[in-house]
Amino acid sequence: MSTASLFTALLAGVVIGALGRLIVPGRQAIGWILTFALGLVGAVLGGFLAEGMDIDVWWRVLIVQAIVAAVLVGLVSFLIRSSAAKRRSRA
Repeated sequence: MSTASLFTALLAGVVIGALGRLIVPGRQAIGWILTFALGLVGAVLGGFLAEGMDIDVWWRVLIVQAIVAAVLVGLVSFLIRSSAAKRRSRA
């Protein structure tokens, strides 16, 4: 992954994280800093995944990055919610 594509992935991760916070209304299980961080990680992983799949068109790479970031945010949010629910049921 080149420096330009890494920078683009970081920028896309921030935008994806911000859009994720705007799309889902109400109180969420994870904070906005963790959402942005997961968006960044997901975008970078999505960039590497797209590179491994020989996808070189920018908008297709962006779609892969968004999907990976969304899955990552959803997975972490689900894990945090289920952990909190288990703690509440024990008390």
